[in-house]
Amino acid sequence: MAIAKRIHVLGTGVAIVRKYYNTAFILEDESSYFLVDGMGGIDILRRFDEMKLDWQKLHHAFLSHTHTDHSLGMVYVLRYVAFLMRLNQYDGDFHLYTHKVAYNKIRKVCELILDPHETRYFDDRIIFHVVEDREEKLIWNLRFHFFDIQSTKEAQFGFKAEAPDGSNLVFCGDEPICESVEEIARNADWLCAEAYCLYEEREIETPYRYHHSTVKDEAELAEKLQVKHLILWHTIDRGYPNRKKLYTKEASAYYSGDVIVPDDGEIIDLK
Repeated sequence: MAIAKRIHVLGTGVAIVRKYYNTAFILEDESSYFLVDGMGGIDILRRFDEMKLDWQKLHHAFLSHTHTDHSLGMVYVLRYVAFLMRLNQYDGDFHLYTHKVAYNKIRKVCELILDPHETRYFDDRIIFHVVEDREEKLIWNLRFHFFDIQSTKEAQFGFKAEAPDGSNLVFCGDEPICESVEEIARNADWLCAEAYCLYEEREIETPYRYHHSTVKDEAELAEKLQVKHLILWHTIDRGYPNRKKLYTKEASAYYSGDVIVPDDGEIIDLK
């Protein structure tokens, strides 16, 4: 079994964007979805509709941290799943994996703003799983290795998902990989990384101020770690609509593997 069949790219932008949706994606296997982050709000419901994604296939999700562009949409996911359960239009349970800080915050937000008939499914059919740094869990027939990315802004986790055939995908949140977790991403088949802007734009866009990185930075790191496929997203609006061409060109100058700069709504084949 490979890591998954494909990635559905819901969005590729940073928090404050007008031309892209906020970054989030879905891993799809033969019959189900694994959602990674929730975008910035109700847009996630619209994306499911626009991309013709089936809510009945969504039973697992991961929340990396609680910045608004990643977590607010997860509130809508929890609410909509509860809505479908209430209508008897959702079979099975829904599982959300996250770390303690994010769990405490999103649980509190939900309890403050959602109705009791929605939160009544919590801990019954909507199940929260609090994961620890370097904890492993078997989910979806994949071995998930969760890790703290050592963010200096807010607690944030990533993961390495490993299939029975040895193929793997590493998601490292929306900050550069720090040295203490580089080994997790070494020799990754697929590395999902943020690339705030082009290197030549660093003085104008100041990515380092926000603890982000440039395309060149991520490409050099991927080359150092001998990654096979590098997926770059979580970007600013600048460069639209030529981002794919510009980012691919810069990354390819420093990285010898396969560079993928997806647009919103794109599907990435993982076979």
